[in-house]
Amino acid sequence: MGRPAKLSGSGGQILVQSLLTQGADQVFCVPGESHLAVLDALYDARDRIKLVVCRQEGGASNMADACGKLTGRPGIALVTRGPGACNASIGIHTAFQDSTPLLLLVGQVPRGFMDREAFQEIDYRRMFGQMTKWVAQIDDPRRVPEYVRRAFQTATSGRPGPVVLALPEDMLEEDAEAPAAPRYQRVAAAPHPQQLERLSALLAGSRRPIVIAGGSGWTNDACMDLRRFAEAWQLPVACAFRFQDLFDNDHPLYAGDVGIGVNPALAQRIQEADVALVLGARLGEVTTGGYTLFDVPTPRQTLLHAHAGAEELGRVYAADLPINAGMPELAAALAELRPPAKLVWTAEAAAARADYVAWNTPVAVSGPLQLAEIVHHLRIRLPPEAIIANGAGNFSSWLHRFYRYRRFKSQLGPTSGAMGYGVPAAVAAKSVHPDRLVVAFSGDGDFLMSGQELATAVQHRLPVIILVVNNGCYGTIRMHQERSYPGRVHGTRLENPDFAAYARSFGAFGELVQTTEQFAPAFERALASGTPALLELRLPEEVITPGTTLSAIRERALKKARPPDGSRA
Repeated sequence: MGRPAKLSGSGGQILVQSLLTQGADQVFCVPGESHLAVLDALYDARDRIKLVVCRQEGGASNMADACGKLTGRPGIALVTRGPGACNASIGIHTAFQDSTPLLLLVGQVPRGFMDREAFQEIDYRRMFGQMTKWVAQIDDPRRVPEYVRRAFQTATSGRPGPVVLALPEDMLEEDAEAPAAPRYQRVAAAPHPQQLERLSALLAGSRRPIVIAGGSGWTNDACMDLRRFAEAWQLPVACAFRFQDLFDNDHPLYAGDVGIGVNPALAQRIQEADVALVLGARLGEVTTGGYTLFDVPTPRQTLLHAHAGAEELGRVYAADLPINAGMPELAAALAELRPPAKLVWTAEAAAARADYVAWNTPVAVSGPLQLAEIVHHLRIRLPPEAIIANGAGNFSSWLHRFYRYRRFKSQLGPTSGAMGYGVPAAVAAKSVHPDRLVVAFSGDGDFLMSGQELATAVQHRLPVIILVVNNGCYGTIRMHQERSYPGRVHGTRLENPDFAAYARSFGAFGELVQTTEQFAPAFERALASGTPALLELRLPEEVITPGTTLSAIRERALKKARPPDGSRA
């Protein structure tokens, strides 16, 4: 091999050249004076790197997270120092909990001003240390290629996650000559043959097995290998919270999702399983139902737990068989395993599917707008490759329960539970995949945490469709409030704008939908507009989940608080 080429120019120019070497083709940005040298260098590379200008740094970092989820490569956000970095931290936290490869480039004060609490100065190592895989500051422009390559390598290897690089303003302006660094190579472990033999033996000896797939690092080929493995062994497959697109929901072996509002029949099936094969999921609080589906630290089930990060194995659960492996490597090996001649659990797999189909059937709620029917309509109307993005809130329980994801990378949702994710994620999805239909689900409180990114969609001509479910409150918090403090409603009601008019003020399409029958034609008008579009769906405050109401929750809580004689305490 010959010596690598030299890169020359300002630190900002060397940075952009290094990003190109690592395969970057898109950057989500809010401009700032601390990184003007980078913006100038991006001007020269504007035919190779698309710059998406956002309206708030939280939107930029969430877009970078969505980009990382969709591509498997680090999504890139470029923000300014101090307030910009603070705003961007929401996307970093999401990327860390969701195991998403992401690179945040943050402007920094000049090197000569460091440690004086200069204007907008923050020590980013301390600020981001707990929610990243690596944080560093580049003080020498000659080392920019080295740092950038390591950032991409770190973000994608093992358990993926976010990396932050701080960029002093004067370093970006300083001219230098730097040795170029080669393109990163993802590093992942592979399962040992003895582990695969033991896995086969434990599965073959089971009577009530269940597979739970989740986490990041999957590829389309890996999902196809998982499908071949499940079909050969006739295993019921469930997907972890907000990873429903890892297995075709129309497949007869799909058993549902394991998350908030889990199907009680599926939860019982997991608790009664004799072997649980968990592939890629961290088995965090949400996927385990508050650590109740599996006992801590030793589950009742025989637990076979595979994860890309060795540090995750054994963190909470002592698995009978822990396997440190990347999902593509593991799924390829599983697809080659031969099942026993006689499978004794095929009836269990069929029963799990029947439970899912029953749970997936729309249910009626009070009022003229039936959100389950609307989600069911979208399930039929949208092509399999359509991308659905959502933020956080009770509204998403309708989406998780009644939609069916049929293609890999058709779902974008924060497992971190961060509000405000849906709109920027949808904008990023349309920028990454302009040929695919993109729909965002948001609640009213959720939407107004990032609704200004509708301007980004309009500016960059990204025709996403946003559905805002408006029930006039912070629904999830109100639900918990009624459970814990029934009847004492305080701090959870919202007075909202006219969301359709709000959208039109940006130059987007906007329309109000108040009945189920109005939705389908309104959706077609939104789609035909060719512009970003918003449909406001009015839902009564009382309708808090597909299965219960606020009044019912309140009454149960009050009964629980009353003494046996029926008097009030």
